[in-house]
Amino acid sequence: MRAVVIGGGFGGMASALRLAALGYEVELIEKLSALGGRGQVFKRGGYTHDAGPTVLTAPFLFDELFELFGEKREDHIEFRPLTPWYRFQFADGSTFDYGGTLEETLAEIRRIHPPDEAGYLRLVQSSKAIFEKGFVELSDQPFHQFGFMMKQLPSLAKLRADRTVWQMVCRHLEHPKLRQAFSIQPLLVGGNPFDTTSIYALIHFLERAYGIHFAMGGTGALVQAISDLMHRVGIKITTNTTVTSFEYESRKITAANTSNGKFEADLFVFNGDALYLYRELLPKTAQGVMTKTKSRFAKLSMGLYVLFFGTTRQYPDVAHHTIWLGERYQELLADIFNRQVLPEDFSLYLHRPTATDPSFAPQGHDSFYVLAPVPNQEGDIDWSVEEPKLRARILAALEATILPDLSAHIAEPFSMTPDDFAHDYLSVAGAGFSIAPLFTQSAWFRFHNKAEDFDNLLLAGAGTHPGAGLPGVVSSAKVVEKLAKDYLQQAQADIK
Repeated sequence: MRAVVIGGGFGGMASALRLAALGYEVELIEKLSALGGRGQVFKRGGYTHDAGPTVLTAPFLFDELFELFGEKREDHIEFRPLTPWYRFQFADGSTFDYGGTLEETLAEIRRIHPPDEAGYLRLVQSSKAIFEKGFVELSDQPFHQFGFMMKQLPSLAKLRADRTVWQMVCRHLEHPKLRQAFSIQPLLVGGNPFDTTSIYALIHFLERAYGIHFAMGGTGALVQAISDLMHRVGIKITTNTTVTSFEYESRKITAANTSNGKFEADLFVFNGDALYLYRELLPKTAQGVMTKTKSRFAKLSMGLYVLFFGTTRQYPDVAHHTIWLGERYQELLADIFNRQVLPEDFSLYLHRPTATDPSFAPQGHDSFYVLAPVPNQEGDIDWSVEEPKLRARILAALEATILPDLSAHIAEPFSMTPDDFAHDYLSVAGAGFSIAPLFTQSAWFRFHNKAEDFDNLLLAGAGTHPGAGLPGVVSSAKVVEKLAKDYLQQAQADIK
């Protein structure tokens, strides 16, 4: 049977490999000129920049893709563990290094607020219980059947999935700095800690269980290693091809119409923005009430402003991953997520890959990527006006804190705004992570991995179960694999 995978992000690449291992003849089509989805690579003036995901957790998910074909991932790309995982830089200039061994984390907690040591151990146990249910047991399970969701409700109620991540963290920790540090994980998947269900606290134990790694050569090198594997196992890859519509008969998609012709298949996997699929590509007349309702009332993740630059000197005291926190926290996030206004202040994620891999910059130089959560396009911000002003404020703040003399050493700066996410990735309203990780948009309430209205259309990626982030989108391919196996077996039974 022939399968077409639409979208070459990590969920699409992983889906293509898993379908090939099942025996499907697979072709992957991608809008951009290179695979990777948001994991593109930019090269400017001798500096290399990963455009998308830079935090690598759950490395076994990538190991599994190579093991499907009897190969070892480490023969093709090195995953190097990092310590610390993140350095938190607070507004008063103090820092908190998070990661490494449990004792190293506890020592840092004692330095800031000794009474929170016991609370952190309780937080680890609470997040472990959620991890074992939400990730180990359910992240690779299809949620398109309401009965399956109903069976999970008692466990989710026991784990208090109705609480937000912020509420859960505050139950265990007292100090405001530690509360901030241990509640930011939802921002890594597009959620506001004050609204996101505590299910996503599993990210904390995911990090604790497997650590934070860096793919040597960057995310782009990981994309290349997976792409090479796809070529070796016979998956056809077609780039510069954008899907514009679908043809269908009854409950079956028959073809995907694209900028590069028509692609016919027995099975289709969509790895773009799920909301874009239902709002722009599938006719409303072919959608049921549930699909229309989810699409109409979907709440989106925030937008992202990403600033890239090099420096003609190095900053050896800056960690690989830095979370630079401004003075405001809850109110700042309310501006971004709820009021959808662009505030004067900000909090930042700073990525310095040259701390681990000097190949990202010329000798004696550094490469940087700075990410700021901002409103998505629903905030109606004119980025041609606001981008230069935001850039100047960010660079000035960094120069005054952790990157002294930055203005004298900055090289090749450029940026991406939500407008770029909408144009390049066809992300609705330029949202950074598709729909937000609310309880009412998780599991069965999220867009299903098996399309509600078509029997041969499956979904992978950030907008479907289990959610955004590398572990989420790569796990979504495992759900696709289960559904594709069922579809294959049913088709073979029908032939007999």
